[in-house]
Amino acid sequence: MLLSGTVVADAETVIHDGAVVVEDDVIVAVGDREICLERYPDHVHERYDVLMPGTVGAHVHSVQSLGRGIADDTELLDWLYEHVLPMEASLSPKAMHTAAELGYLELIESGTTTCIDHLSVAHAEEAFKAARELGIRGRLGKVIMDKDAPPGLLEETDAALAESERLIRQYHGVDDGRIQYAVTPRFAVSCTEVALRGARDLADTHDGVMIHTHASENRGEIAAVEEETGRRNIHWLDEVGLTGEDVVLAHCVWTDESERAVLAETGTNVTYCPSSNMKLASGVAPVLDYLDRGINVALGNDGPPCNNTLDPFTEMRQASLLQKVDRLEPQALPARTVFGMATRNGAQAAGFDRVGKLREGWKADVIGLETDVTRATPIHDVLSHLVFAAHGDDVRFTMVDGEVLMRDGEVLVADADAIRARAREFAADLE
Repeated sequence: MLLSGTVVADAETVIHDGAVVVEDDVIVAVGDREICLERYPDHVHERYDVLMPGTVGAHVHSVQSLGRGIADDTELLDWLYEHVLPMEASLSPKAMHTAAELGYLELIESGTTTCIDHLSVAHAEEAFKAARELGIRGRLGKVIMDKDAPPGLLEETDAALAESERLIRQYHGVDDGRIQYAVTPRFAVSCTEVALRGARDLADTHDGVMIHTHASENRGEIAAVEEETGRRNIHWLDEVGLTGEDVVLAHCVWTDESERAVLAETGTNVTYCPSSNMKLASGVAPVLDYLDRGINVALGNDGPPCNNTLDPFTEMRQASLLQKVDRLEPQALPARTVFGMATRNGAQAAGFDRVGKLREGWKADVIGLETDVTRATPIHDVLSHLVFAAHGDDVRFTMVDGEVLMRDGEVLVADADAIRARAREFAADLE
């Protein structure tokens, strides 16, 4: 297949009359449209206004999709324990499957081709099935909660770790590596030391398995960890083995100088979730400091109950604007930097090689956008448009691993209307 249009190959490279050529699951050429047409005359040719790498949602909760809007205007720990966790606990396997389908459907429709997905305690396998069915690239993990969890989510430590290992053996690396596993303790508040150290042991035992958890999102969370352990959150996670290049920490809003030094020294990945942090009034993550220290910072939407959208373009806009107003610096987090966070930085955090840029020899994860809308008129700078003006519903084409998941705005790998109908039925039972 030959795709042509304005090609934004990465944060530094724009080809205004360009093309991307895909064979099987790999990009074989990126360059001038006329040259590519001449070299590959037999390839099916499709045109889109803008072509770019698929975005990476480096911290999402697909299975919370049925709870969109159930807990607005609520502080984090109340939001979690009074609303979201009881909702998760109430979901049957079929409801969990539909919730994951709904989440992945929204990601595909809005141009996210890779996600790091924080699932739930029970029925996590349903999300793995849904991810495989819909064709998204993902690093998924069953949630571990072995203390301070509501009924239906509290597990015995050994059982939680054993189920995690079973899922690793069954799903890690399937579909030619498109689905990967992350051991997923919910956060330090709801996990014993044994569980946290067990998460590290699992990741070390199985090649390519990562760790994904929440950290330092809220001051109440930090106070709870410090009261129990005598350490600030990042120091505690570091002590039990939950830092390093194979670890993704979502949020990291409230960190001190010593904690930031640990994140940098260990190569730990951080996911910035600006919309969620604003909606829950958690605070503003020190993203510029992280970047200055060489910490890999990716971008995530978090979950539909605290965002309430999985649109990556909205998240890019919020990411930049929040840093500008927090620092009172209009130069803070420019479009180029944010675009990199939403693409290659996210793929690096997720542990996927050759993903996050349009490059010869890289994976064919490509999205195409239309710009024939008033909001896109005029376009003086395509990166500025993508970060500050584009919306997820501008995406008309989504490809993962060379497979077309959506064309002309129509999802090809699932019955979108049926998924939405099932979601409404299950959501009605939550009211």
